[in-house]
Amino acid sequence: MKKSKNGKSDTLSKSDYFEKLEPLQLELNDLARWLVHTGKRLVVVIEGRDTAGKGGVISAIADTLNPRQCRTVALGKPGEREQTQWYFQRYVPYLPAEGEIALFDRSWYNRAGVERVMGFCTEAQTNAFLKQAPAFEKMLVEDGILLFKYWLTVDQAQQEERFAERLADPLKRWKLSSIDLKAREKYAEYGQARDVMLKATHSKVAPWTLVDFNDQRAGRLTLIRHLLDHIPDRKVAETLVEFPPLGHEPLRENFGTALKPLRARS
Repeated sequence: MKKSKNGKSDTLSKSDYFEKLEPLQLELNDLARWLVHTGKRLVVVIEGRDTAGKGGVISAIADTLNPRQCRTVALGKPGEREQTQWYFQRYVPYLPAEGEIALFDRSWYNRAGVERVMGFCTEAQTNAFLKQAPAFEKMLVEDGILLFKYWLTVDQAQQEERFAERLADPLKRWKLSSIDLKAREKYAEYGQARDVMLKATHSKVAPWTLVDFNDQRAGRLTLIRHLLDHIPDRKVAETLVEFPPLGHEPLRENFGTALKPLRARS
């Protein structure tokens, strides 16, 4: 753990984080095999304020999994045709087939959050969403989808620190948008919209789980541990592949004289 000025534990160190993450990623691979074996489908909705750490925890889950099985869904702004569809219609094609995992980096809950606060939808559209979302999710669960919904909590001081970090880092500036800048002025409004959304869409069938992400590394571990603990009986024997001997000396790659592979510079 990293120490703060008062000597108390502050944030989880990178070395401690990776040490604790590795066994969780092994369990995630067990989960992936179980999904293929049983044909189950898994949907994980990751929501939270800007800079909360949605992308980081999704990467921690997906990094060691087969990308053909585990897909991240991060939709952009809806097009003209999509704006005329039933709201949930846009998300349905991205739901998983048997044995698959869909990780939603933001989801249909955009309507109850950023769209509502920033005025991108009407109050009537928001109210319709809050009424329909529980019914939509109930249908998903009744059809056999394993649905988990996580809200990543972060204090405004921590959010400001992360905004500043993104602004200072040329490799992270792409994460900042004009919407992010406007959202800084609406921290309280986002909180109010979140509370209304949680009250309307938290149910026994599709409950919300809030995870403290003021320390992102600790938050990732907490979320993944919760996910694994709430999926039962996921151990399936792994089939190991055995490599027979080649029967000859290994051959060097040879492209003749026309093309040469690039080599690392010394």
